[in-house]
Amino acid sequence: MRVLLVEDEPDLGRALERTLKREKYVVDWVMDGTQAWQFLENDWTQYTVAIFDWLLPGTSGLELCRRLRAAQNPLPVLMLTAKDRMEDRVMGLDAGADDYLIKPFGMAELLARLRALQRRSPHMQPPQLQVGSLILDYSTSTVSISIPGKYPESILLTAKEFQLLEYFMQHPNQILSRDQIISRIWQAEADFNSNVVAAQMRLLRRKLAEYGYNNLIETVYGMGYRLNPHEA
Repeated sequence: MRVLLVEDEPDLGRALERTLKREKYVVDWVMDGTQAWQFLENDWTQYTVAIFDWLLPGTSGLELCRRLRAAQNPLPVLMLTAKDRMEDRVMGLDAGADDYLIKPFGMAELLARLRALQRRSPHMQPPQLQVGSLILDYSTSTVSISIPGKYPESILLTAKEFQLLEYFMQHPNQILSRDQIISRIWQAEADFNSNVVAAQMRLLRRKLAEYGYNNLIETVYGMGYRLNPHEA
């Protein structure tokens, strides 16, 4: 499950990111509302749910909600704010927030509210994603090989390798450019460098080759990479 977290308080943002990742969420954390809107305009469908702070630099969380709903965008939104007046709650909900959490709050309550929003998400992911003999399990964040007559075998992947393989399995036979991969996997990471895509692809292919998937992901020179489902 992928979450867009928009929170400009560094300590709270780090705590939320750490908690969400521990619960197996993939988190894109940004501290500016204008940057958050760029992510949503680029491809909002990659997110299962969004968490907006009300007061943000650039574009407020309230304005982000209004823009989403004006564009008929159904992405579930949890609003975080210190504003606890009834009028403020009404304003946030009327702007398009699906739920409203007042600071300070407990992480257990936040996670419970996210689970409720996920159940209403128009892009709730299925429990598993399968291409050929490869099965990606969202509930356990694992990838396994299922071949009739053989005992299922797990492929040990890092978090980034898992995300990368997931992206390719979601788009079999489709050429994914370097820019698309960066936008999906690394868009919110400040320490990103230009060689990381090629390096991560080498690591993922090496892991897959160990299990017999030597030609699963091919390089389409000058364009990007493509997963060949018949090789799975």
